[in-house]
Amino acid sequence: MLRPIDSPASWRPTADSARLHARATALAAAREFLSSHRYLEIETPTLVSTPVSDPQLANLSCQVATTRPVSCFLHTSPEYHMKRLLAAGAPDIFQLCKVYRDGESGLRHLPEFTLVEWYRHGNDYDRFISEATDFVAAVAASLGVTTPAAVHLGYRDVFDEFAGCDPLEDSVEQIGSAARRLLGERLAPGLAAQLGEERDAWLDLMMIEVIEPGLAGRGLVILDRFPASQAALARLDPADPRVSRRFEIYLHGIELANGYHELASASEQRRRFEADNVARARLGRSPVPLDEELLAALEAGLPECCGVALGFDRLLMACLGERNIRRVVSFPPGS
Repeated sequence: MLRPIDSPASWRPTADSARLHARATALAAAREFLSSHRYLEIETPTLVSTPVSDPQLANLSCQVATTRPVSCFLHTSPEYHMKRLLAAGAPDIFQLCKVYRDGESGLRHLPEFTLVEWYRHGNDYDRFISEATDFVAAVAASLGVTTPAAVHLGYRDVFDEFAGCDPLEDSVEQIGSAARRLLGERLAPGLAAQLGEERDAWLDLMMIEVIEPGLAGRGLVILDRFPASQAALARLDPADPRVSRRFEIYLHGIELANGYHELASASEQRRRFEADNVARARLGRSPVPLDEELLAALEAGLPECCGVALGFDRLLMACLGERNIRRVVSFPPGS
């Protein structure tokens, strides 16, 4: 008998036997779905030379002993290397791997977790989103779970519905005021001061504390058209450059996936990396070197493509009705 998660016997797994069998079934279903949709499974390095620039993420670092110690980082995502493969002529590809993010811990977060990431050639963004939701449904079905029909919502619309503010047009003062009104005593004075004039930080706070709980009763949700300031590595919508061709997938209020119509412009990607470093400085964090290998790949020519990264452990949580991510992994990192 495997121990309950709150057992003092720390050597035992945190997932019980049924959850370990479910995990194996879901892993097989994930690979079967992507292989049957003509994706090639590939592997890229876990150790990378350049840290991620995103101010909201932090790499775990390490030293590799060669003729002299070399600083390396555990990747937060295989995205950059997968794009380098695409630029070199790879077909549609997927990867199922461990990724690492420092400072992440909680009921839905671990510093080491399993990610499924895949890229499809072409610019059919809406079809790609449908395929991503089909993937969720197929993995859920392998566990005997039927997902509801997907509901497609706009980022601006959910903020209007649940927060009563406009994330595209309202000032940072108006957005902060809405957050204070909605969160009340849950918003610590120190946190409000820390967020300051960071518009996207206020929006992220409300996304976690207000929007995601509101989505819990909506079943399977596609959230689309994120603000241009949150485009990350996505293209902007040519019909409305205030928003990006970026989507997220939620199941029962749990964020599962983040996908893009991928940015292919090396100059624009360089500008965004540099903007990340400016944001890092505002937050008191050290700047990071730009990933020149990715920029060179984009310069050589990234084909038109869409991509998505999905948290496999969270998908299991949502399908199995678990509240704690540790119940769906054999051992939490560091145990």
